[in-house]
Amino acid sequence: MTSPHPAHPAVTLSVRIPPEMRDQLETLADATGRTKSFLAAEAIEYYLAAQAWQVKAIKGAVKKADSKKAKFIEHQKVIDWLSSWGTQEEKEPPQ
Repeated sequence: MTSPHPAHPAVTLSVRIPPEMRDQLETLADATGRTKSFLAAEAIEYYLAAQAWQVKAIKGAVKKADSKKAKFIEHQKVIDWLSSWGTQEEKEPPQ
Protein backbone atom coordinates (compact mmCIF):
# COMPACT_ATOMS: atom_id res chain seq x y z
CA MET A 1 0.00 0.00 0.00
CA THR A 2 1.25 3.45 -0.84
CA SER A 3 1.12 5.96 1.99
CA PRO A 4 -1.18 8.92 1.19
CA HIS A 5 1.55 11.15 2.63
CA PRO A 6 4.85 10.11 0.99
CA ALA A 7 6.92 12.18 3.44
CA HIS A 8 5.47 10.09 6.27
CA PRO A 9 6.05 6.35 5.94
CA ALA A 10 3.20 4.03 6.85
CA VAL A 11 3.18 2.31 10.23
CA THR A 12 1.69 -1.01 11.20
CA LEU A 13 -1.43 -1.14 13.35
CA SER A 14 -3.06 -4.33 14.61
CA VAL A 15 -6.80 -4.41 15.23
CA ARG A 16 -9.13 -7.15 16.31
CA ILE A 17 -12.28 -7.49 14.23
CA PRO A 18 -15.02 -10.11 14.18
CA PRO A 19 -14.54 -12.98 11.70
CA GLU A 20 -17.57 -11.81 9.70
CA MET A 21 -15.98 -8.40 9.18
CA ARG A 22 -12.71 -10.02 8.13
CA ASP A 23 -14.62 -12.13 5.60
CA GLN A 24 -16.36 -9.05 4.21
CA LEU A 25 -13.03 -7.27 3.96
CA GLU A 26 -11.49 -10.23 2.09
CA THR A 27 -14.46 -10.36 -0.30
CA LEU A 28 -14.19 -6.63 -1.00
CA ALA A 29 -10.42 -6.85 -1.43
CA ASP A 30 -10.84 -9.65 -3.97
CA ALA A 31 -13.59 -7.76 -5.82
CA THR A 32 -11.66 -4.49 -6.02
CA GLY A 33 -8.15 -5.80 -6.51
CA ARG A 34 -7.03 -3.92 -3.42
CA THR A 35 -5.35 -5.30 -0.34
CA LYS A 36 -7.19 -5.67 2.95
CA SER A 37 -4.67 -3.26 4.46
CA PHE A 38 -5.41 -0.63 1.81
CA LEU A 39 -9.16 -0.92 2.35
CA ALA A 40 -8.83 -0.82 6.14
CA ALA A 41 -6.57 2.24 5.99
CA GLU A 42 -8.98 3.96 3.61
CA ALA A 43 -11.92 3.20 5.91
CA ILE A 44 -10.02 4.58 8.91
CA GLU A 45 -9.09 7.69 6.93
CA TYR A 46 -12.75 8.36 6.05
CA TYR A 47 -13.85 7.70 9.62
CA LEU A 48 -11.26 10.09 11.05
CA ALA A 49 -12.22 12.80 8.57
CA ALA A 50 -15.90 12.46 9.53
CA GLN A 51 -15.11 12.55 13.24
CA ALA A 52 -12.79 15.55 12.84
CA TRP A 53 -15.55 17.46 11.01
CA GLN A 54 -18.04 16.68 13.78
CA VAL A 55 -15.63 17.62 16.57
CA LYS A 56 -14.84 20.90 14.82
CA ALA A 57 -18.55 21.66 14.40
CA ILE A 58 -19.28 20.86 18.04
CA LYS A 59 -16.41 23.04 19.26
CA GLY A 60 -17.68 25.89 17.08
CA ALA A 61 -21.21 25.51 18.42
CA VAL A 62 -20.00 25.47 22.02
CA LYS A 63 -17.90 28.58 21.39
CA LYS A 64 -20.93 30.31 19.87
CA ALA A 65 -23.16 29.22 22.77
CA ASP A 66 -20.61 30.53 25.27
CA SER A 67 -20.45 33.95 23.60
CA LYS A 68 -22.26 36.98 24.98
CA LYS A 69 -24.33 37.14 21.78
CA ALA A 70 -25.82 33.68 22.33
CA LYS A 71 -29.61 33.55 22.40
CA PHE A 72 -31.43 30.60 23.91
CA ILE A 73 -35.07 29.61 23.65
CA GLU A 74 -36.81 27.45 26.22
CA HIS A 75 -37.06 23.82 25.16
CA GLN A 76 -40.82 23.64 25.73
CA LYS A 77 -41.42 26.68 23.50
CA VAL A 78 -39.54 24.96 20.67
CA ILE A 79 -41.47 21.71 21.23
CA ASP A 80 -44.78 23.59 21.19
CA TRP A 81 -43.81 25.38 17.99
CA LEU A 82 -42.66 22.20 16.22
CA SER A 83 -45.75 20.33 17.37
CA SER A 84 -47.92 23.00 15.74
CA TRP A 85 -46.43 22.47 12.30
CA GLY A 86 -48.97 21.27 9.76
CA THR A 87 -51.94 22.09 11.98
CA GLN A 88 -54.62 24.76 11.67
CA GLU A 89 -53.04 26.50 14.68
CA GLU A 90 -49.45 26.63 13.43
CA LYS A 91 -47.48 28.95 15.68
CA GLU A 92 -44.86 31.56 14.84
CA PRO A 93 -41.24 30.63 15.67
CA PRO A 94 -40.46 31.37 19.31
CA GLN A 95 -38.41 34.46 20.04
